[in-house]
Amino acid sequence: MKLNRLKLLFFILSLLVFCSIPGNAQTPAAAAQTPQMQLAAYIKQNYTKREVLIPMRDGVKLFTSVYEPKAKASKYPILLNRTPYKVSPYGADKFKMSVGPNELFPKEGYIFVYQDVRGRWKSEGEFMDVRPETAKPNSKETDESTDTYDTIDWLVKNLENNNGHVGMYGISYPGFYTSAGAINSHPALKAVSPQAPVSDWFQGDDMHHNGALFLAQNYDFFTGFGQPRPVPTATGDYLKPFKFGTPDGYKYYLEMGSMKHSSEIYRQQLGTNIKFWDEMMQHPNYDQFWKDRNVLPKLKNIKAAVMTVGGWYDNEDLYGALKTYKHIEAQNPGIYNILVVGPWFHGGWERSDGDWLGTAYFGEKTSLYYREKMELPFFNHFLKDKGDISNLKEINAFDTGANTWNSYDTWDPKQNITEKQLYLQAKGKLSFDKPTALKSMETNPNSYDEYVSDPAHPVPYTQKITLNYPRDFMTEDQRFVANRPDVLVYQTEPLTEDITVAGDIKPTLYVSTSGTDADYVVKIIDVFPDDYKYPEGAKPPENSAACVFAPGGYQMLLRGEPFRARFRNSFETPEAMKPNEVEKISFEMPGITHTFKKGHRIMVQIQSSWFPLVDRNPQKYMPNINFAEDKDFIKANERVYHDGDANSTFIELPFVGK
Repeated sequence: MKLNRLKLLFFILSLLVFCSIPGNAQTPAAAAQTPQMQLAAYIKQNYTKREVLIPMRDGVKLFTSVYEPKAKASKYPILLNRTPYKVSPYGADKFKMSVGPNELFPKEGYIFVYQDVRGRWKSEGEFMDVRPETAKPNSKETDESTDTYDTIDWLVKNLENNNGHVGMYGISYPGFYTSAGAINSHPALKAVSPQAPVSDWFQGDDMHHNGALFLAQNYDFFTGFGQPRPVPTATGDYLKPFKFGTPDGYKYYLEMGSMKHSSEIYRQQLGTNIKFWDEMMQHPNYDQFWKDRNVLPKLKNIKAAVMTVGGWYDNEDLYGALKTYKHIEAQNPGIYNILVVGPWFHGGWERSDGDWLGTAYFGEKTSLYYREKMELPFFNHFLKDKGDISNLKEINAFDTGANTWNSYDTWDPKQNITEKQLYLQAKGKLSFDKPTALKSMETNPNSYDEYVSDPAHPVPYTQKITLNYPRDFMTEDQRFVANRPDVLVYQTEPLTEDITVAGDIKPTLYVSTSGTDADYVVKIIDVFPDDYKYPEGAKPPENSAACVFAPGGYQMLLRGEPFRARFRNSFETPEAMKPNEVEKISFEMPGITHTFKKGHRIMVQIQSSWFPLVDRNPQKYMPNINFAEDKDFIKANERVYHDGDANSTFIELPFVGK
C-alpha cells in the first residue's frame, strides 16, 4: 500500500512539473494581459472612432461603429462585421481592445466596421432569428442580404480614404450574417469569410442534429438572448437574470422533466415568453418554418472570394461550415471558394493557440498558423492586392491523427479515396470483413446486441459538471461511459498500418426497439495504445485537463452524432417505429480528416441518449415530441443487428489511398 501511494505521489509531482510554466518577473495574469493591453493602446493611438446610423431601404437605421486609421498616406479597404451580440463599447471615445478578425489586422491598416443587426441593441427595427432570405431585388423588402448591401453601399460612398474594396467575416451567428451578406452581393464586396456559420437549424447546426434537439447549449443561450428588447439600447438593463440553482446540467435538465415544461420555466423565471423557443416547440419536424430559415439553398449570385472556416471539434456549427462551402461551390461556379478546417472548438481558430484541446494534442499551434498564413493573406490578397495565397488550396484540412495539414481538390475527393465498410461483429468486435451469415437470426444471440434505454437514467455526454457544454467534450476520453450497460462498444484489433480517413462518415444501422420511437447516437473513437505517452516536449496549458490525465488507453472521441429514428425516412414526415421490428437507419455524420496510427484501434460506441446535450426521447411516438408529458417516457429494449446477412450494421468510412 505504501509503495502504491509513493508511486501515486511521484506521478502527481511529475505531472505538476510537466505542466508547469517557467516563471518570470511578471505574474502569469499580468504576462497574459500585456500583449492585449499593448494592442489596445496601439488601436487607440492609431485609429479614430465614430458612430453612425446607416439607413436601410425601408427607412430603418442600423447602429454602426467605424474605426479608421489616422494615417492618410494610402487608401484602406473596409472589413465589416455584422452581429447580434452588440458592438460595444458604445461611445465615440471608447475603443475595443482588438479590432478585426485577430491581433494581426490592426497594424495592417484596415477600416474596421461593426454593426448591430436589425432589432438588436442600438439598431432600429424588429429582430428575427435567422431571418429568412425572401426580399425581391429592387424592392423595399428587406432581409439580411439587403441590409448588408445597403450598409456596404453607404460605407463606400461616405467613408473617406476607402479603396472601394469591402470584406466581411464573422464567427457563428455573425458567420450567418456573413453568408447571407454575400447573397446577391454588392459589387464592392470582394472577400467574405463565413466562420462556423449558422446554416440549417434543424438538420445539423446549433438547435438540432438530425432532428434531435440540442438541449443544454440552446436552453442556456436563450435565457438571455431570447428576451425581447423593448427599445434600442446600449445596456442590458432590460434583461432579467435566469437562475438555474445548480451548476450541474445533468441534474437540472433531468429534474426539469419533459420539454413541455421548458417554456413554462422561462415564463416563471423571466416573466415573459421566449418567442423563438415557443416557435421551435411548435415545429418539431422539418416544415416550412425551418426550410425558410435554411440559408444554404439561397447562397447564390455570390461574386466575392470566399474562405469558409470550421473546426473539427465545433459542437455548434461544423455542419454549417462544411455545408456552406459545398453549397457555395455548387451554386456559384467559377468563383474563388475554399474551405479551411482545423482541430478547433467553436471559434478556436481565433480564441486559442490550437495545439491542445482538453486531453488531445495536435503537435503545433494550428490557430497561430491559420491566422498568419491563411486568414491575413486571404484578406490582404483580395482587398489590398497583396498577400501570398499560394499555400491556400481548395480544401485545407488538418489531419487530427497525423497532426499535419492536408489539401484536397474537393470536399468529397473521388481520386485516391475508397469507401470501406466497418462492420459490427459479435462479442464487441469491429472489422472490415462482413460477419458470417447466421441462421435463426431472432433466436441467435450472436445476431444482435441489446440494451435497455431508460430515460430516467440517460447516458451523460460528459463527465464534467456543467450547465453548458465544455468546449473540449468532443475530444473527451470515452472510458467514462464504456462500461455502462446501455452503451454498446465495438473495436478493431490493433491496426497493423496507418489508416487515413478524409470525408463524411455514413452509418447504416439495423435496429429494433420495444418502443415506438428512439434515438441512436453513433460515436467514432480513436483508441490509443495502453503504453502511449504524450510526445517529449509537449506541454499542455497550465491547469488543463491534460495536466492530470494519463493518456495510455485514451479513447479519443472524434465524432459523435445523434439520429432521431422517427425521421429515418423523412425529416418532413416522421413515422413511428413498429415495436420489435428491424428497421434500417442511414444517415451522414459531419466528416473528419484523421489518421488512425499503427497500433491504435478504431472504436464505435452506440447508445440511445446523450444527455443533456441532446434532449431525451420519450421512446413513445408522439405527434409533437416537444409536448410529451412526463408520464410518456418509457424504458425500451434496443437491439443493434449484425447477423451477417441483410441486417449487418456498418459504418462507411472514406479511406485515403486504399
